Amino acid sequence: MKAPRILLSLLFSSLLLQAHALIPTDRKQRLTEHWEFIRQDMGSIWEVMRPITGAGKPETVPLWQKVTLPHCFNAEDAVDPDVNYYQGPGWYRTMLNIENPYTNGRTCLEFEGAGQKTEVYVYTTRIASHVGGYDEWKADITEAVEAFRRTPLCRERFGGKIPIAIRCDNSRDTELIPSDMSDFNLYGGLYRYVNLVYTPAVHFEQIRIEATTDEKGKQGSISIDIAFGGLSGKEKKAKEFSLRVFSPEGKEVNSISSELTEISSYQISLKRPQLWSPHSPALYTCVAELIDNGDTLRTTQHFGFRHFRFEEKGPFYLNGERLLLCGTHRHEDHAGVGAALTEEMMRTEMQQIKEMGANFIRLGHYQQSGIILRLCDELGLLVWEEIPWCRGGLGGESYKNQARRMLTNMIEQHRNHPSVILWGLGNENDWPGDFQTFEKDSIRAFMGELHDLAHRLDPTRSTAIRRCEFCKDIVDVYSPTIWAGWYGRRFRNYREMETAGINATTRFLHAEWGGDSHAGRHMEVNKETGGKGIDNFDIEAADRNGDWSESYIIRLFDWHLKEQETMPRLTGSLFWTFKDFSTPLRPDNPIPYVNQKGVVQRDGTPKESYYVFQSYWSSKPMLHIYGHSWPVRWGKPGEPKEILVYSNCPEVELFVNGVSQGRKKRNSQDFPAAGLRWNVPLREGNNKITATGYDGKLRLDDEIQQEYQTRTWGKPSRILLTQTAQNAETILVQAELIDENGIRCLDACLFIEFGCTDSEALLRNQGTAQGSLRIQAANGRASIRVNKQHAPVVVSASDSKRILKTALISVSGQ
Repeated sequence: MKAPRILLSLLFSSLLLQAHALIPTDRKQRLTEHWEFIRQDMGSIWEVMRPITGAGKPETVPLWQKVTLPHCFNAEDAVDPDVNYYQGPGWYRTMLNIENPYTNGRTCLEFEGAGQKTEVYVYTTRIASHVGGYDEWKADITEAVEAFRRTPLCRERFGGKIPIAIRCDNSRDTELIPSDMSDFNLYGGLYRYVNLVYTPAVHFEQIRIEATTDEKGKQGSISIDIAFGGLSGKEKKAKEFSLRVFSPEGKEVNSISSELTEISSYQISLKRPQLWSPHSPALYTCVAELIDNGDTLRTTQHFGFRHFRFEEKGPFYLNGERLLLCGTHRHEDHAGVGAALTEEMMRTEMQQIKEMGANFIRLGHYQQSGIILRLCDELGLLVWEEIPWCRGGLGGESYKNQARRMLTNMIEQHRNHPSVILWGLGNENDWPGDFQTFEKDSIRAFMGELHDLAHRLDPTRSTAIRRCEFCKDIVDVYSPTIWAGWYGRRFRNYREMETAGINATTRFLHAEWGGDSHAGRHMEVNKETGGKGIDNFDIEAADRNGDWSESYIIRLFDWHLKEQETMPRLTGSLFWTFKDFSTPLRPDNPIPYVNQKGVVQRDGTPKESYYVFQSYWSSKPMLHIYGHSWPVRWGKPGEPKEILVYSNCPEVELFVNGVSQGRKKRNSQDFPAAGLRWNVPLREGNNKITATGYDGKLRLDDEIQQEYQTRTWGKPSRILLTQTAQNAETILVQAELIDENGIRCLDACLFIEFGCTDSEALLRNQGTAQGSLRIQAANGRASIRVNKQHAPVVVSASDSKRILKTALISVSGQ
């Protein structure tokens, strides 16, 4: 048993020379405040650092903007309908008060991710650089800080503080991954946290923890490998080292004290360990401490016991039991901030995913923040994480080296997370375009190299790719492209298409399915109505060329989910995607530059489809009447209208205008809405619709108000602006398309463009249904929010084709 551990230690030691990792210490300072930013290049580092001698002097131009971190170059322009998003350099600067408490200690800047190429300066001295926008890395500034402190300039001009400058650059470069052909923005900036870290001269470099069990879970084994930095023979004796392991309840289960070596390996046995799973994400804790002359360096690592396997031809097993993987995807993107999400924002998003009932997530298409991985560990979400080799083909040696390095970094940085089960090697690598030649054999050879590298680094996990048929035999798990009802055939063909994929693939997993939906757009499903346009075709025949209504997409999701419940060989699937996100490839979408395949909007506001998934996946009782974002329905007088309720309660009762429409029992195979549907005539004008769900003694209630319109409409002849609602900070202004008789045109889908006498007053460039200057009308309506602090203002609305007269409204803020 010793030989393999020695070989592992040698491999571990060699990897430390090439892999970046965050510094294992609990003592870190997030540098969020007191930053300045400029979105352009500078002539030299001296231009960044030269003194400002007074207003109007050359040194005061260009102007720097005060910002907080995380910060993204493209917080707004990624979804600005009128410009291309910025790709180029930008500079950040700050001054740090550095006080390392350790004698002969090291001082580092730690980057959790910065895009896409980064350089670090102490005053005018370049200290470090990094290529790659998604992996973690550090810059040791110890010597540069001490050298600058010895200069008179440090004391006389900077008051003893240390000036730091950082240059980020997201310029287009075909020899970098990911490709600019990718269907997402390659953001620029310090869009993840930057930390100031102090360590003693002898410190932790990296900690690997591998927790395994036998198939029955009766015996657990913990292998811990710790790499130390700064060791010398003299210092080994001066230090004390201890290692303690705690159960999920906080009880100490093992402790070790030992002398230091450059690589220290430890084996711990544990009987009947608690197993980590989505249902019960039991996390053990490892606390390692270095003590020297009263100074303690502590690092805390969490880990879990679990074992899994993908059966040939399915299904998937976790801890010896079949688990249907119910998954989604996540991009690092949010309204108003781009990629610069705070930890609080990340936690809110991941909790939304868990509350939806998901147990699996693919972090596409790049390594994501370590905060996300920790949240997946805590919440119980299995993870497929991948490197950003996405589209475009295969570049030269520097391109390949970046892919190798990012794969190595991703595995070394995130291997301790029990949530991770798949290392992704690429995405849509059959997509050419960045280079004059596209050689499948070269791509196959490099894919094979990455597969072998991943298994050398981590033999405990599987490799995966999506959509590259000529490489599907190389990786352990493969996902073909199957988009039933969107990019091919109808959604009722899903089972047939999925079965064919399972039969054609050794280990099959279905990543990416679903379709776009424009929040607030709905259709009537009755084929004969008094309305116009969007209700006059078979709803099940729609696809990406249809109207992108929420009415269609809930049916597509509903059909897939009910089918998946009766497919015993299915490992699982991951629908695309959880949240709408920005993309430079879709300027003509209803919300320009937004991929609208999410079940929540770009700001996290749920669409109707979120509750469809929750009704199938969540174990927590829930109830939701379809149509919370559908204020006006239409049809003939007295015509029955379909009302859907999505719930996991065994029984639901519906009331319309106070009258019970009867109880129905839930049956997941009764499509749509698992049998919880009623056809009820609505009265003209306002209707109150309520539902009550029964789950034993528990009762759940939901309510919506819908107006019913029976008058038919003609072509839009004008835009009507109204102030409809407000909250503490904003006022909602709605534009409605009206015909010549004053009737709302409920099928109108013109693009509406908003303007204002104060350009800062509008909530703009959010990529949401109420935060976009240019947006396609949904059921004849479009809205935008106005900041109360800027009122009074005048808001305008016009159609993009300038067919109708521009409408104006005065917004007072009262």
